Amino acid sequence: MLTLSELSQKMEKLDNWVLDGSSIIKELQFEDFKKAIEFVNNVAEVAEKNNHHPDIFINFNVVRLNLTTHSAKALTEIDFKVAEEIDKIKL
Repeated sequence: MLTLSELSQKMEKLDNWVLDGSSIIKELQFEDFKKAIEFVNNVAEVAEKNNHHPDIFINFNVVRLNLTTHSAKALTEIDFKVAEEIDKIKL
């Protein structure tokens, strides 16, 4: 598990993610449903590559991502690695 100091440092590197207990959450709004799904498909590629899958919630043009390491019941390095890769997705 990560220390509070490590969590703080890692959060500073992310773009608009919010720390919520043992998860990090990002919510994005797109111009329409199609763009939201395109983004989710790109997230799926990142998730598959890293074998680490966020919970994904879609509400028309709003996508909410929730990352945590379920097996550890905590945030781990892989959560932040995947979040950083998701932040690099451009549409």
